[in-house]
Amino acid sequence: MNAPTSFGGMTLQADKLGGLPGIRHAFFTRVGGVSEGIYATLNAGVGSNDSQDKVAENRARMATALGCAPDNLLSLYQIHSPNVVVADKPWAADARPRADGVVTQIPGLAIAASTADCGPVLLADPDAGVIGAAHAGWRGALGGVVEATIAAMESLGATKPRIHAAIGPMIRQPNYEVGADLVAQFTAADAANARFFVPAIRPGHSMFDLAGYVMSRLERAGIGVCEDLGLCTYADPARFYSFRRTTHRGEPDYGRHLNAIVLA
Repeated sequence: MNAPTSFGGMTLQADKLGGLPGIRHAFFTRVGGVSEGIYATLNAGVGSNDSQDKVAENRARMATALGCAPDNLLSLYQIHSPNVVVADKPWAADARPRADGVVTQIPGLAIAASTADCGPVLLADPDAGVIGAAHAGWRGALGGVVEATIAAMESLGATKPRIHAAIGPMIRQPNYEVGADLVAQFTAADAANARFFVPAIRPGHSMFDLAGYVMSRLERAGIGVCEDLGLCTYADPARFYSFRRTTHRGEPDYGRHLNAIVLA
């Protein structure tokens, strides 16, 4: 686990990924934007009910932080799948591919995963000039989105031992209670997955270590360097949006983060 670096509160960076030549990345917080109310302030959610003018301004600020044009900051229409796309040119916000992983070898295209509790994974092979971003909620992680993103990077010339991967802010085990049905799905896929669950206070429920599970998939895939910022979206409302926290509070909607990487 690495201590994240903050730049004016807007971004967090993974130490080892941040040290790679020719690569820029950011795990964006909720700080530094123009949105208000439950969306305050750096909401990137084009699918939220926030003012889309404010979302566009927020995303433009993120693009500036990454050193790219606003139209080159690309996110997906995420569907909790193992689907991965290759980005070779910008797409419009209303034409986002339905997928949960994206890779590119085009300099200046910033590719992003959008989150509000799920696990963002940013990946880079600096020698090959190939980067990736994956949205790993429990469904996508169990379905293989991490491995599919790695495979798509390999198709562009990356190799697993050279890939650096970083897991960003996400909901962590002390705040992630799940039902017995989810535990059953994971243990049916692999009995060893039982180690990612501990009993919850509520009978018949467990606390799930999604970050640990995602890290195990990265390590098992043979990724050369893996790091985890170790931050919890649910536990830190000042810096992070959280779908689950919003649900517990009975709020009507929630903001979304972007977690992005770009070849300089």
